[in-house]
Amino acid sequence: MTTKKNILVVDDDQDILEQVSLTMKAAGYNVATAGGQAEAEEVLLQFVPDLAIIDLMMEHMDSGFALCHHIKSLYPEVPVILLTAVAATTGLDFSARQGDASSWMKADILLDKPARPEQLRAEVKRLMRA
Repeated sequence: MTTKKNILVVDDDQDILEQVSLTMKAAGYNVATAGGQAEAEEVLLQFVPDLAIIDLMMEHMDSGFALCHHIKSLYPEVPVILLTAVAATTGLDFSARQGDASSWMKADILLDKPARPEQLRAEVKRLMRA
């Protein structure tokens, strides 16, 4: 019998949180949710994720970066997907793979919001295999 993998989903937008959570549950994962960085840090005291999907901008503009660093310090092998609307909001376009970004960003992949469910499932599956 295969054990279900655990996914932590963190977003301060309740609609996105619910959409991503339902998408991951339908794909067969155990899901824990948090509405922001502080709540996620509390959840991480009792829930060990196999992968995390987190919003970039929550309580603070850099909450997603800070939470990503926190997750990687606790569980370096856990892949992190950052979801962001930064490009749409600010016009800035950046990637976790551009230049030196991967050295400070710590995320394994950066996806624009709203992420299509099939795209999110595919990236989660790819990162879980890696």
